[in-house]
This record gives sequence, structure tokens and C-alpha cells, in this order.
Amino acid sequence: MFGSFDLIFGALYLNQMARKKKTIPGWKALLVMTGMMLLTAAGIYGYVRWKEYHVHFVRYTAFGIDIPVNYNIHGIDVSHHQDVIDWEEVKKMNVEDMRLRFTFIKATEGLVNVDKLFKRNWYKAGEEGMTRGAYHFFLATKSGKKQADNFIAQVTLEPGDLPPVLDVEQLYGVKPGDLRIRVKEWLTTIETYYKVKPIIYTNVDFYNHYLGKDFDDYPLWVAHYLQPNKPRIERNWVFWQHSETGKVNGISSKVDFNVFNGDSTAFSQLLLD
Repeated sequence: MFGSFDLIFGALYLNQMARKKKTIPGWKALLVMTGMMLLTAAGIYGYVRWKEYHVHFVRYTAFGIDIPVNYNIHGIDVSHHQDVIDWEEVKKMNVEDMRLRFTFIKATEGLVNVDKLFKRNWYKAGEEGMTRGAYHFFLATKSGKKQADNFIAQVTLEPGDLPPVLDVEQLYGVKPGDLRIRVKEWLTTIETYYKVKPIIYTNVDFYNHYLGKDFDDYPLWVAHYLQPNKPRIERNWVFWQHSETGKVNGISSKVDFNVFNGDSTAFSQLLLD
């Protein structure tokens, strides 16, 4: 048994050892706790984003991509880069009741260029009953009016076709103010000729930085990839290009996939009378 002296000595010894034990300063402890909280928050955010992606996208192996499931009307856009297309195979492709209902086809570029497969794609897609739309690839260094004339010379639109599209993606060193003037020239000339408001195609960042509110009255077809539910843009949009790596029967190379933001009634109302 320990005597009183032993108890006192033992207490003093434990107290001394406690004094010698290293402690973490308050500011270091705060940093550690903050770091742990940030890591936890990042983990939760990452899980939520992963969960959101998998809720809104479904993997269609035959199409080779994840496709947003909150939309019922799906389509593609093509040019000569897809080479010769078997439109019969495109039209009849059906994966778990998902079909491609529309296509945008490149028609022209700049002042005089015409896509070498436009006429064939336009005729064959129409022959198979695909809803068609034609687009012009815009060169910001050239006159908007003359580029519109190039498009008009090549594209005859019929009832049931989609409105004409201006594909504008690059500045080519042009001042943003001059770009907007030339884009407006193209849109105004096309609207006057076809009696329908054209659609603008571009990506989210280009629209926000160089077009913006001056063109909010025009229907927007926006490119933005790997977003689970909708493109990251505040204004209203009509079409969303959500992937550029899709696979389709009858097309030998990868192809862009799109969805329409609306139901069948809204889609029909968009088409030319």
C-alpha cells in the first residue's frame, strides 16, 4: 500500500508529466478543424454532383453517350465532317424507344463557301421524314449581309422545316462591337427574307462575353457539355447541344447530340408554316 508521501509524490509526478506533454497551439488546431470541414464539404458536394448527374443522364450504349432524360425530343447536327450519311439507318434507329427526330445540317460558310454534302443531306434527310434545319457558319471578319446572301442562295425552306440558324463561335480578332453589328446584319437579312426569326447557335461563354442582352430576343441553340440537367446559362434557350461524341447508325464518325426544350406541341409551333 502507498503512504501519504507516495500519493503526494505520485500526484506531483503526473502533474509534471502533463506539463511536459506537447499540446497543439490554438491557431494550429483551428487550421486542422477548418481543413477537415472543407474536405467534408467538398466530399458532400462531389457526391451531390455525382448523384445529380446520374439522376438526369442515362447511358445509352448504342449511342455511345449519356443522354439527358428530362427531354423527349432528340436530334443531331451534321456537316461534311460526318461524310456520306445513310439517312434511312439514322431515321429507323430506335434505342429503348428513343429516336432521333430532327437534324440541323450545315449549308454555308462565309461569303461563298457551300458545304459539299449539304444538298445531299438536305434531300435525303427530308426523304426519310426527318425534321430539318439549315445553318450558316459565321466568319466575323466578313460582311453579315453578304454572308446572309450566300445562305439565301443555297437554302430553300419549306413548311415543316426548322428556322434558319446562325452558327457564331469565334471572334477571329474582330472587336466585339463589330462582331455584333455583322451578326445583326445576318439575322435581319435572313428574317426579312424567310419571314421567321433565326436561331443563334453558340456556346455559353461566347454568348455571355460577346453577344449577351443585345440578342436575347432571338431563339438560342446553346452548346454546353457535361452538365446534368440543363446548360449553364441564365436566359431562355430552345435547343441544347449536350454532346459532340455520339454514335448513330448510318454515320461513320462521331456526331453532335441535341435536345429540344419543350414538348411536341412547342416543337410543332417552332416549325415554318
